Amino acid sequence: MSSPLSVVPKLRMSKPDWLASPKVFRTEVLAGLVVALALIPEAISFSIIAGVDPAVGLFASFTMAVVISIVGGRKAMISAATGAIALVIAPLNHEYGLGYLIAAVILGGIIQIVLGALGVAKLMRFVPRSVMVGFVNALAILIFMAQVPEMRDVPWAVYPLIAGGLALMIFFPKVTTVIPAPLVSIVILTVITVAAGIAVPNVGDKGDLPSSLPVPGLPDVPFTMDTLTTIAPYALAFALVGLMESLMTAKLVDDITDTHSNKTRESIGQGIANIVTGFFGGMGGCAMIGQTMINVKTSGARTRLSTFLAGVFLMVLVVVFGPVVSTIPMAALVAVMILVSMATFDWHSIQPKTLKRMPVGETTVMVVTVAAVVATHNLAIGVVLGSITAMVIFAKRVAHLAEVSGVVDPDGKQVVYAVTGELFFASSNDLVYQFNYKDDPDDVVIDLTDAHIWDASSVAALDAIETKYAQRGKKVTIVGLNEPSAEMHDKLAGRLTAGH
Repeated sequence: MSSPLSVVPKLRMSKPDWLASPKVFRTEVLAGLVVALALIPEAISFSIIAGVDPAVGLFASFTMAVVISIVGGRKAMISAATGAIALVIAPLNHEYGLGYLIAAVILGGIIQIVLGALGVAKLMRFVPRSVMVGFVNALAILIFMAQVPEMRDVPWAVYPLIAGGLALMIFFPKVTTVIPAPLVSIVILTVITVAAGIAVPNVGDKGDLPSSLPVPGLPDVPFTMDTLTTIAPYALAFALVGLMESLMTAKLVDDITDTHSNKTRESIGQGIANIVTGFFGGMGGCAMIGQTMINVKTSGARTRLSTFLAGVFLMVLVVVFGPVVSTIPMAALVAVMILVSMATFDWHSIQPKTLKRMPVGETTVMVVTVAAVVATHNLAIGVVLGSITAMVIFAKRVAHLAEVSGVVDPDGKQVVYAVTGELFFASSNDLVYQFNYKDDPDDVVIDLTDAHIWDASSVAALDAIETKYAQRGKKVTIVGLNEPSAEMHDKLAGRLTAGH
């Protein structure tokens, strides 16, 4: 007789993907270390932009990376303090102080959770490929531009160090890929500058590193309606910019890794990570494209472990090994970011043969996206303007797809107009002018079998056509409506003008 326990299904715990093999585990650990090193100067720089202490940016990068590695929807993507977020919240900090900034970060996280739950991630399907290409190219340009200040008015030794770092990262993988080339480059350049006593800018010059871990607490603000109305506009802008950058970056990583990610989970995860970050005194953040490219494209990471360890290593490096990390020459990190920018840029998109083959409208959308991002240093603005440009071009293109052809019966008593195409606000504007109101017979039939009514503008255009014929004592009969078109026409026909 079988035991009662034998009928109970056995629970199978799936092994984490980062334990698939020692090679995968090693890749994830080393990738996390490289990203952590690259995060330090970036977090400090963004703290300066926001007008806060460097510890605020470093704590944000730590908590964002650790939390999003657990609750996020895109494996191996790095979230931390970013320049776009710093620009959004800087005015609030300058005018009201750090407490209000932290409160805005927490409220922004709540808004992100709400937007994620409402399905804001589904809007990504409306972002055209040309906007995505422009986003990637603009991102590469911004990453490179961010390195330019580190190469201006610096000792001459910086330039050979950068060149040497690039050479190491290009040629070292030909020897072995066991250790990430960026990590090798950073270590070798640091050893050279310290051993030779070369005086060049280093990480320590960016600001003091924290000596202790962050502790949770509430923002130092009065919990009143005035506070809410003050922080709400900044929190909304924070939430929208953060989600847009994160979802665009997630889509980019999807393409690079040929895998799918849960964008709704990512949206909600960003909100959770920002709430946690706010309670730990961080300045908030979102997905970081540069560090994500280091993690995914340069280091080959593919799991959540690299994201988690990037945050953990970041705190270990600044708290425990702060004096050592401070000696890393900025030239080493600049070289890493330059290589990342070169690898990120879609060089195929600007090749003459590609531009010659690509429709002018697609190229225009890409250029608008790049120009807007580079001009504003805001990826969200570029994506919005690029998408709007794409929609305008698309609307203009399909506006002329509605065609009207009329055939008069041999006896001259009836004319049948066949309308073909999609009827919406752009295409229906010209519809009214394609009928011969004066010379047509008294019986007019408009056949919409090969057309579809999409909006009220099209119904209003049909009303106008009927009115023009009625003014001449002629009758109009509309036939061939499909079910959705008939439903919309029956609901709105004759009711779109004053008095109805």
